[in-house]
Amino acid sequence: MKAKKAGSSGRSADLTMAERTEVEQIVEKVVSQVLDHHVPELRNELVRRVVEGLPQSRGVAAAGVSGDGGAANLLKAISAIQSGTTQREILRALLDNTVRYSGRGALFVVKAGAATGWQGRGFAQDGDDTIKDFALNVTTGVPEQAMRSRMPFSGATRDIDPEFLSKFGAPANDQLLVLPLLLKEKVAALVYADAGVEGGGKLDAAAVELLVLATSAWLEVASLRKQALKEEKEESGEVAGERTETVPAPPVHAAPAHSDPFAAHTPKHVAPVQEPVAAPPVEVEQPVAVAQAEPVVSAAAASAPAPATDAFANLSPEDADVHRKAHRFARLLVDEIKLYNQVKVSEGRKNKDLYDRLKEDIEKSRATYQKRYGSTAAGGADYFSQELVRSLAEDDTSIMGANFRRN
Repeated sequence: MKAKKAGSSGRSADLTMAERTEVEQIVEKVVSQVLDHHVPELRNELVRRVVEGLPQSRGVAAAGVSGDGGAANLLKAISAIQSGTTQREILRALLDNTVRYSGRGALFVVKAGAATGWQGRGFAQDGDDTIKDFALNVTTGVPEQAMRSRMPFSGATRDIDPEFLSKFGAPANDQLLVLPLLLKEKVAALVYADAGVEGGGKLDAAAVELLVLATSAWLEVASLRKQALKEEKEESGEVAGERTETVPAPPVHAAPAHSDPFAAHTPKHVAPVQEPVAAPPVEVEQPVAVAQAEPVVSAAAASAPAPATDAFANLSPEDADVHRKAHRFARLLVDEIKLYNQVKVSEGRKNKDLYDRLKEDIEKSRATYQKRYGSTAAGGADYFSQELVRSLAEDDTSIMGANFRRN
């Protein structure tokens, strides 16, 4: 009888596991279908907002853009960039379309204060691969200006690394352009463009700048999409009746833990930093800014006392889990506001009326947050307002303006 009961229990456990797996697959399929359905709308909205955010003084007019066929072809170029699903595909599409508006283009990964060649286009005399691992001097000239100000800069051949010109040749018209590729408000790469070494080449600075801006925004959208999928998968585990204890999250006021978007590309000419290295340097491969999966710990470890730095150490495991998820969700909502309103954020910080400029977006996101976590154990913490002040206003409440309310 005992053996029979044991066998029955084993079959029951197998059935439960199968049911959980099936539920997870269904949830994942539904989430993917919903996201895929909204991606075309997201692309169109992204293009519209990026174009609106460009200052008219830079030469991008509403009627069209000069160069390879006008605004219609520029829109196709942006769509090609946004069709990429991995970092490699997106960056390759950027370079492929950059040379539609310039003679040559190259991308340099910024790491440890140095810029290292990744890929190039139009360097046919020696082959595009020669740009790989080239150490571009960013301590002077146009590259230094672009790095320091996080703004595009144009200049003459005297304004760039002489070694670069010696190896790859100077542009025939003596003009060049260097643009920062921003990710999470940091310069992750520099994009170089010129009209080419032969006469008669072109360099449409406004079009190239728009492509770089669209690439930066799309890389961040890809990051947010992956993070949203992760959130949904975490919740699907709860739907299936599973609970997974994770390593305690950082304190509430810690900076967001995003992985280095170019972590796999380590410059050969930079002295190694004393930090753990998971794998030898390779080409850019990793997805952009994807939060690392939280490792599973044993039941014994889960029941052990939480570290002193854990902001939720005094809470029960269930409540602590809700607080961490609420904090992550608030951070995601505020990151999305910043992504789609970069110009308004900059102007609002300068004029200290950030809330008035972003009121509609803030209140919509606040309602979304409250609907999801307002009646939970984390409802009283109001992580959304905390993230608004920390991330949007850079820890200065006065920047939000007199009309800002926390709840």
